[in-house]
Amino acid sequence: METKNTNGSRSYEHDSIGWFEDISEKAGQVQTETLRRILELNWGVEYLKKWLGDIDVRDMDASALESLYTSLVPLASHADLEPFINRIADGDTAPLLTQQPITLLSLSSGTTEGRQKYVPFTDHSARTTLQIFSLAAAYRSRVYPIREGGRILEFIYSSKQFKTKGGLTVGTATTHYYASEEFKIKQEKTKCFTCSPPEVISGGDYKQSTYCHLLLGLYFGDQVEFITSTFAYSIVQAFRAFEDVWREICDDIKQGTLSERVTLPKMRKAVLAIISPNPSLASRIEESCKELETLNWLGLITKLWPNAKYVYSIMTGSMQPYFKKLRHYAGGLALVSADYGSTESWIGANVDPYLPPEDVTFAVIPTFSYFEFMPLFRENQDCSSAIDDFIEDEPVPLSKVKVGQEYEIVLTTFTGLYRCRLGDVVEVAGFHKGTPKLNFICRRKLILTINIDKNTEKDLQLVVEKGCQVLMSKGRAELVDFTSHAEIEKQPGHYIIYWEIKGEVEEGILGECCKEMDASFSDHGYVVSRRTNSIGPLELCVVKIGTFKKILDYFIGNGSALSQFKTPRCTSNQGILKILNGSTIKRFFSTAYGK
Repeated sequence: METKNTNGSRSYEHDSIGWFEDISEKAGQVQTETLRRILELNWGVEYLKKWLGDIDVRDMDASALESLYTSLVPLASHADLEPFINRIADGDTAPLLTQQPITLLSLSSGTTEGRQKYVPFTDHSARTTLQIFSLAAAYRSRVYPIREGGRILEFIYSSKQFKTKGGLTVGTATTHYYASEEFKIKQEKTKCFTCSPPEVISGGDYKQSTYCHLLLGLYFGDQVEFITSTFAYSIVQAFRAFEDVWREICDDIKQGTLSERVTLPKMRKAVLAIISPNPSLASRIEESCKELETLNWLGLITKLWPNAKYVYSIMTGSMQPYFKKLRHYAGGLALVSADYGSTESWIGANVDPYLPPEDVTFAVIPTFSYFEFMPLFRENQDCSSAIDDFIEDEPVPLSKVKVGQEYEIVLTTFTGLYRCRLGDVVEVAGFHKGTPKLNFICRRKLILTINIDKNTEKDLQLVVEKGCQVLMSKGRAELVDFTSHAEIEKQPGHYIIYWEIKGEVEEGILGECCKEMDASFSDHGYVVSRRTNSIGPLELCVVKIGTFKKILDYFIGNGSALSQFKTPRCTSNQGILKILNGSTIKRFFSTAYGK
């Protein structure tokens, strides 16, 4: 389907898609060339010299260089590269990882590994972000044409930046991107503009920014073409907040004022410069909200943003638990899964935006980084000696992957990461021309393990879904959020699952939820351990409403940004455990395996 945009906008879509179709056709060759470019650019850096010595890669044939590189440079984890990154952070200007000077460091969210990591950020990082956003927008425009000059309600947030000992600026990758020229260029290219000014995005207080995003999103309501955020969590969080503040927003639109809850001077000034009194719009919104309240906010998005074509966000992996609530708010509006990347590199684009998030795949972009794929094979469930349940094989290049096989992604980037294991498990679902389409399976890291039991984030999600089925069928309540902890202080160790619930539930039903979850762990090591009582009964802790917002505040206080935040699905962080245990109002122990 062709968009109805003017020639300029249609031309960028044609150019973006044409470029991608071309590189996809010869993806294997493009990858070999991408590696050659990375190694030529960074020839002679300390890390590579360690493995390649004085071999002059600039005179080598690209295919021979690819073979040499993968045979001499070992696979690495972030921990292997960390000493070099720390030296850069401390002010060492020698070419350690790249020949280009590194002046910015990205901060990973820390919600996956439990601590934040530094990752080099360069102009290449911002350019590839612009490229993938433009490419994805072009594919979406074919399915969901949008009006030129329309607006986007974007729940986006910068975090505070700080300087390292060596004077480098540190912030989240999203913070760097929103501050870059590329963010402005993206809006010009796609002819669609965010509702909020930079002062709202970079305000530094997510609650005040969210209020202003909602206010301006409604003020420009009829112009909004789609609604987006980096993660589905941020959209759900914003609309949960809206349920409490809609009356204030209506007052602000009616009078052209700004609530006293927004105290940051630059943010206030920027928002007040945009809005003016609009009583008829305010009363229309008020009428809609009163009706929505009686429907428990079902279809909120379609009701308040009648011209929105879709909701666009990362909805895979740890975002899946927010699907149900997002669908509730979206009514019948299309949910489109955003593209696949990490702090280290962008990986693939969603070139089939008409597919529901459950079926999304990501076509690998072969110019962004050099990708290798480590084949993973599920172990015999009775085997309990490995650190997780995969047997690994030697990594293969992009051109050698097979449909249906699971892999861990290994990255070599323009920003100084060499054969770095990402920890993501993906399955090759098919091909787009010659480039693989990936289905994200889970993070590799085990999150719940006490002895021979091995459970991943996906295993936990399935178990919580089983518990929720009991909750929904027997009680009038919904699960707001959850996390877990492997408690080993007292023997036998046991799993604790923390739930925040909205609505009233009888204690007997919660006891059943606890029992159902315990019985739903299918890992053989867990089942055997529970039967022999070497793992104790599962504990379900119900926490006060607002507890997970306290956890969000805790992360933001430590430098994370809301647009990057993911609720940790398992934690041993003492600060978070203190919040959870201090907020627990009810405890239940499973009787699934007897007392």
